[in-house]
Amino acid sequence: MSGQKLHLTSGRQRWIFLISIISLIGFVALAALVKRQSLASFDLAILTTVQAWEHPLITDIAIGLSFIGSIGPVIVLCLIVIAVLYWALGHRMEILLLIVVVFGSSILNLLLKWVFQRARPDIHRLIEITGYSYPSGHSMVAFSFYSVLAYLLWRHIDSGAGRGILISISVIMILGIGLSRVYLGVHYPSDIVGGYLAACAWLAFLVRSYEKRMGKRANPKDMNDSETA
Repeated sequence: MSGQKLHLTSGRQRWIFLISIISLIGFVALAALVKRQSLASFDLAILTTVQAWEHPLITDIAIGLSFIGSIGPVIVLCLIVIAVLYWALGHRMEILLLIVVVFGSSILNLLLKWVFQRARPDIHRLIEITGYSYPSGHSMVAFSFYSVLAYLLWRHIDSGAGRGILISISVIMILGIGLSRVYLGVHYPSDIVGGYLAACAWLAFLVRSYEKRMGKRANPKDMNDSETA
């Protein structure tokens, strides 16, 4: 039974590794198109379409989502999740994964922005903001935080309905925060997609490393046997 479990875990880790590689390749390909300005028409078409929805209520919602996706609120949310994981569930390794995924994503985003140095759109901004555009920091952090949160809480929720709600909230927040940045005129759509791809590659890489480490801790004998086979 333990050998079968190890085999399933190895298969799962291969799929996670594949997701990481595909996301990385997608990010590099998109970055090349951005660098060559091959997506200018695509970005402009979507940007103007989204901004055509402009309405005071939608603007308030977009500003609210954008605020939730900024670093201050994300830190507060992380502290809340850390408190739950530590005091309610006693899972310290999960806390470390959360911290490395979210804050590592923020640092990675700063490095990528410095590499590409893409100017922000200057067509119709509803808020003012400085800094480079590609990839979107809000979309990277949102994808990292809500995805790793769903990953960590999934195993602690037994009901299908509960898991469905968890995934739905995560997807809504990730897409909502990304779309809000386009609506507010501070990011091109390709900035958002690039942020998602970069965050997915980063998250998948760390989750695979985490699962390999936890697998070795849970089945040290099985892992040793598989390494010597």
